[in-house]
Amino acid sequence: MKKRFLSAVLAGVLTFMLAGCGGQGESGKTDQVSAAGGASEVVSSEGTETEVAADVQAIKDRGVLRVGVKNAVMGFGYEDPLTGEYSGIEIELAKALAEKLGVEVEFTAVTAATRTELLDSGDIDCVLATFTITDERKESWDFTTPYYTDHVTVLVEDAKGLKSLGDLVGTTVGVSSGSTSAKSLVKAMIEEGLISGDGFDEESFDPATWTEGVKFQQYDDYPTISTALSAGEVDAFCVDKSILAIYKTEGRSYIDAEFAPQEYGIATTKGSGLSAVAEELVSDYLADGTIDKLIAENGLE
Repeated sequence: MKKRFLSAVLAGVLTFMLAGCGGQGESGKTDQVSAAGGASEVVSSEGTETEVAADVQAIKDRGVLRVGVKNAVMGFGYEDPLTGEYSGIEIELAKALAEKLGVEVEFTAVTAATRTELLDSGDIDCVLATFTITDERKESWDFTTPYYTDHVTVLVEDAKGLKSLGDLVGTTVGVSSGSTSAKSLVKAMIEEGLISGDGFDEESFDPATWTEGVKFQQYDDYPTISTALSAGEVDAFCVDKSILAIYKTEGRSYIDAEFAPQEYGIATTKGSGLSAVAEELVSDYLADGTIDKLIAENGLE
């Protein structure tokens, strides 16, 4: 009995000693972190209390924000083939988001077909890659307030003599896999009364099977579509106008039509803590004129 009593006393003393020195950092401040409700609660010696979402804390601990960007879209996300340096409005926004989190930024080149796969798998933390916001996509991912609005149009070789939406009837159009461009073009042609639209359903639309009035050939990236246009594999190249700008070389023109406004936003995992951080950044930059400045600096007016 005496031995058990002494053991209990010693255990109590040890617990008291550990409690007195637990959590003491080099700065002398006491920080206690607990993961509750998917967030880390940080309490400092000054009595202030903040909550950091678990996914945001993981990025901070890693020290790197991994961002999916385009690498061949001038003005948005472009990688210099000689230096490997990235430039564009989305690159600057990615850097600003990383700075806001107090970490470095790491770019991963993505396409319309791969950006969501990499986001869903956790290989990247967010997407800044001319990603159009749609109601359907918002069911799967979070998007910030739009930082840029573009329109879809069509690029053609002058030699083809295609000048309007009506001229596209009976042609084959090149589009990027995973994009909304084909659906936008078909919808515009239906609204203009150029094709009947029988069987058209926005939710189930598939470019691979659509043959009413216009056909589509899908490619993995924009440079390949441009090459296909030059080779005559397709009659036209359809995507957002700002993306087409780099491919509008001598002997090529846009048709006389712009349609389907495309609003770009930062995409993040549904319900993630990073969603709120990204939204705050974009909202602040829209309010203080930074977005307008970036648009002008990158020639996107």
